[in-house]
Amino acid sequence: MPEVPLHQTHIALGAKMGPFGGWDMPIEYAAGTVAEHTVVRTAVGIFDVSHMGKLRIVGPNAYDFVNSVLANDLDRIEPGQAQYSMLCNESGGIIDDLIVYLVGRDEVRIIPNASNASTVAAALEAAAPTGIEVKNLHTEQGIIAVQGPRAGDALKALGLPTEHAYMAFVDATWQGHNLTVCRTGYTGEHGYEIVIDNSGLVPLWNALLEQGEQFGILPCGLGARDTLRTEMGYPLHGQDISPEISPVQARTGWAVGWKKDHFAGREALVAEKETGAKRLAWGLLATGRGIPRSHMQVKNAAGEVVGETTSGTFSPTLQVGIALALLAPNVAEGDELVVDVRGRDLAVRVVKPPFVKANTK
Repeated sequence: MPEVPLHQTHIALGAKMGPFGGWDMPIEYAAGTVAEHTVVRTAVGIFDVSHMGKLRIVGPNAYDFVNSVLANDLDRIEPGQAQYSMLCNESGGIIDDLIVYLVGRDEVRIIPNASNASTVAAALEAAAPTGIEVKNLHTEQGIIAVQGPRAGDALKALGLPTEHAYMAFVDATWQGHNLTVCRTGYTGEHGYEIVIDNSGLVPLWNALLEQGEQFGILPCGLGARDTLRTEMGYPLHGQDISPEISPVQARTGWAVGWKKDHFAGREALVAEKETGAKRLAWGLLATGRGIPRSHMQVKNAAGEVVGETTSGTFSPTLQVGIALALLAPNVAEGDELVVDVRGRDLAVRVVKPPFVKANTK
């Protein structure tokens, strides 16, 4: 199993390591997942997300090529802005959800999920016309996410740019290292994701921890990343979205350029949008004692199965169990249902995520 460049740094910090997306990653540190979750909501946390993919698409009209493949419409943003998008298959399922950085007409950068990075790269390479190059920088660059109300203070202490708008990015240098600072994140808090060459990754991580100490910074693992994103209702590929789950079903249709003439899966998605999805994503808030997990049956008062959970956890902020689920189209917000938690019915209420108010902007 490959290791991220910060692997030994995580070990030295006492991280509990585990496999994720094909990489050996920190799950939690000595403080524990709940403390790490809380520090992101109240101060600032730092995550190593170097397992994520890094692609650079360059060449004449790289913009038009990417826009003809990915679901969202790049015409909605300007150079220097980032966009949430998806790569779909011809049946409308989501091969991956990703972040697109628009540099200009001839350069687009893409951050796909770790386990799908090579799949996305291969799909783009197969579709690319002559003159368009897809550069896979997965093993050359790392990514550090700095998230929380004091995230900007931590970056300012290092002289890094912080004043750009949400979903915008700035290229800069730090101690001779080229990097990109983007106002994005996966936590629902004010935050930044910093893409930097591997040679600068360890020095930047250590400097952020050192300078961020005055703001209460803690290193955070993927355990807290998961509880944070679930409170926001952010989908995780392989669970809440997948090649078998479409943007219509997942309620990510807001990130589809419906007026575009072409993108992968367009015909299937337009047809599904017109006829209506056979299942829809909802949030479930536990009203009884228990914690829902993924792949648990959801039933109505008559005992009929109306869907299945896709993600589930304990919410450190709300102090109750929460879940994301795909449910039958006749289920409505406010409905009282039950989740079969290992043979015991857990009472839940259907809600529309996020479970916790977002503070990204």
